[in-house]
Amino acid sequence: MSETQSAHLQRKLGARHLNMIAIGGSIGTGLFLASGATIANAGPGGALLAYCLIGIMIYFLMTSLGELATHNPTSGAFFTYGTKYVEGGFGFALGWNYWYNWAITVAFELVAVQFIMKFWFPDIPGFYWSAIFLAVIFAINSLSVKGFGESEFLFSLVKVIAIIVFIIIGIVMIAKIMLTPNMVTFANWTKGDAPFVGGLQAMIGVAMIAGFSFQGTEMVGVAAGESKDPKKTIPVAIKQIFWRILLFYVVCIFIIGTLVAYDDPRLLQAAASDNITLSPFTLLYEKVGFAFAAGLMNAVILTAILSAGNSGMYSSTRMLFDMARKGSAPKIFGKLDARGVPMNALYATTAIAALCFLTTFIGEQEVFNWLLNMSGMCGFIVWLGIAISHYRFRKGYLAQGYKLEDLAYKAKFFPFAPWFAFILCTIVVLGQNYQAFLSGDWLGMLSTYISIPLFLVIWLGYKWKNKTKLVSYQDMDVKPMNPDQD
Repeated sequence: MSETQSAHLQRKLGARHLNMIAIGGSIGTGLFLASGATIANAGPGGALLAYCLIGIMIYFLMTSLGELATHNPTSGAFFTYGTKYVEGGFGFALGWNYWYNWAITVAFELVAVQFIMKFWFPDIPGFYWSAIFLAVIFAINSLSVKGFGESEFLFSLVKVIAIIVFIIIGIVMIAKIMLTPNMVTFANWTKGDAPFVGGLQAMIGVAMIAGFSFQGTEMVGVAAGESKDPKKTIPVAIKQIFWRILLFYVVCIFIIGTLVAYDDPRLLQAAASDNITLSPFTLLYEKVGFAFAAGLMNAVILTAILSAGNSGMYSSTRMLFDMARKGSAPKIFGKLDARGVPMNALYATTAIAALCFLTTFIGEQEVFNWLLNMSGMCGFIVWLGIAISHYRFRKGYLAQGYKLEDLAYKAKFFPFAPWFAFILCTIVVLGQNYQAFLSGDWLGMLSTYISIPLFLVIWLGYKWKNKTKLVSYQDMDVKPMNPDQD
């Protein structure tokens, strides 16, 4: 197939695809495995509060992104918005941050595959499973965007069904406890140090895990570049995100915290992620008496990982493509094949995802933890970028005499929403491992905060080289973009 640099991405993603892309990118190992660790570390109340706060923040961020993406639909969402509405170097760093964020997240998911496949095949080296899953994800992303959308729809549907079944079973079990004489429904909420365990530090720590679990909802902004009629489909997807957050995360955490004690040793071990039988979802199925619970959840979580890796590969590839088209990445990554797929950008992203094979030389758990820390921190940097970009866009839009009623989608609670998101993100980022500073744990500091100096080096290096300045409100390009321009 011949490649061309003048071709455009294909706008073939409908509303149902966008909805499932947002779900597919965010529901993965974070919810199915790490949710138990959050309850063990912060108690049921601390975990629920952390997920509620992060959930509210994500809703605000998605409304901010909805306003930006309907006004300016582009596959290079965060790079473009940071450049147009903040400063050239900021947008440049934000784009590269988002690209390697999801590229290393794909690597993280592929390492998780190695842990999970041990359940069935303990004697086969994990290297082979990562290679197989990477090949599958690459093949799916090599298809046309419509093929990607359909595959993601099916993957996400499996996860949604699994979570709905889990919620139904959990509600039935809670109702049974309520109707049983001498049974205390919320005994696990008043046991020991519950509902809050570990104090403020534990809360901040699980907030990062909760944030990692939510990562992917912002993919709606990237998918805007290939969505049909973005001014209609994006607001629909944004409006439904809040209810998905409420249902899939908050309700699940409430059910787990109610039915499984925070000091259950199996929850404490769940953070290791190398034993699928320790998933809080599996523990609940076992309480019901489902002997096949571990095998069932193994299949579901494999689907979740494939979906999250699939979405991550898609999102990072599109970001690199858009940056190349705008001159912020090598031009070779801005080419499309005859199907409208940026194959060169896909090759580059796949190369970073191949970091999963480091487990052959370094311990699996070490690689897993490093990739988790880097991805989690990068995700919060992206969210900070969304909050800052939206705040400045709205200010510039009004400063140039435009009217709010002319926006295709208007974010609510401005300016409180972006300020709330900015402050909460900053607290979680800076407070994530402050004890490492107090104790002089340099390795701990490096593994936790390495993404921050990397972002600053890229930003300030670009700013110094190109002498970029903060874009003034009057000079800001706030004109609505024609969707066919991308």
